[in-house]
Amino acid sequence: MSKPLHPLRPALLLSLSLLAGCATQPARVEDPWQNYNRKVFAFNEKFDHAVAKPVARAYVKVTSPDVRLMVSNFFGNLQMPIDIVNDALQLQVGDAVRNTGRFVVNSTLGIAGLFDPAGGMGLRAEPTDFGVTLARWGVPQGPYIVVPFLGPSTVRDFPGYLVDTWFLNPLSYWTRDHHFQYYAEYLPYTLYLVQLRASLLSADQFLSSAYDPYVMLRNAYIQRRNYLIYHGNPPVSLLEGNSGSGSSEDSSGGADDIEALLQRQRAYDAHHAAPAASASAAPAPAGSVPAPAHAGSSG
Repeated sequence: MSKPLHPLRPALLLSLSLLAGCATQPARVEDPWQNYNRKVFAFNEKFDHAVAKPVARAYVKVTSPDVRLMVSNFFGNLQMPIDIVNDALQLQVGDAVRNTGRFVVNSTLGIAGLFDPAGGMGLRAEPTDFGVTLARWGVPQGPYIVVPFLGPSTVRDFPGYLVDTWFLNPLSYWTRDHHFQYYAEYLPYTLYLVQLRASLLSADQFLSSAYDPYVMLRNAYIQRRNYLIYHGNPPVSLLEGNSGSGSSEDSSGGADDIEALLQRQRAYDAHHAAPAASASAAPAPAGSVPAPAHAGSSG
């Protein structure tokens, strides 16, 4: 005689079958709140220049590359459960097994994750998060948003970030379960954020040289999300024409948007390069000290 089904099991199976039938929802450039987003972006930039970047630079000065690598390895390994649980929720069995193997090897042979012997074994990290899980199960992305202090996100990704942070990140459990003098329980998380910002210092010059840093960061974020959602192989249609909406300050998205941005970037570079070229080409009066290249610019 067959064993009777648990009363909740048919409903669970039905729910999974319905979810399995949902199409993956890609990340697209949908930016109807651009006016608000740009204000938050400007605020985040001011905070970054005033606080985050100076702290990150000071951290780089007092630490060696080897120390920073070990710190990065440690926190990357510590947060591996986020990837493993989301791999399971996405039914990505292969990635779940690889990430679990990587976590076990680095937690033991790698001395609590300070070193990365798993990488030498071919167990490379397969990053993911709950926002990707929602996308894989057909949850629409919603508009692009810029979150104060956190940066780029979407209506789908931001709740996913909160789920990962509150339920799956061991650092969150540490801060909730420990209470030290002067809030010292937040020191590990602070170190993680400083290390994360320090790892992005090399990208600052590239972003600051962009014609429109807001658009560049937004598009880079959307491309990164699609890379994660489609496990490194997003459809060509997303690369050729990413649909979305923006304000009059921005194109409609896709290839036209990218081409327009490139043209504005070229014009921006040419405008800022022209004064330098004219200053260097003009003969200096006899006995004078050559002026800096930007001195000939009238602004």
